[in-house]
Amino acid sequence: MITYNIKELIAKKSASENRKITLDEVACAAGVNKAAISKMASNVNYSTTTRTLDALCIYFDCKVEDIIHHSKPQK
Repeated sequence: MITYNIKELIAKKSASENRKITLDEVACAAGVNKAAISKMASNVNYSTTTRTLDALCIYFDCKVEDIIHHSKPQK
């Protein structure tokens, strides 16, 4: 199962910049649809593109593995 670490990345960036960062701001700054960011932040069963992952890596100044996490499904 793939999960996204968007909330954690926003919290980390907010703390480092000493200000609140919203999903709207992330979407606008990264050039990503707000609905997509919202689904990723909520870890809804959502599939994204490499373009979106690239834009988020640039915005958060991180690696892809900082954005997504893979875990084996529970049996």
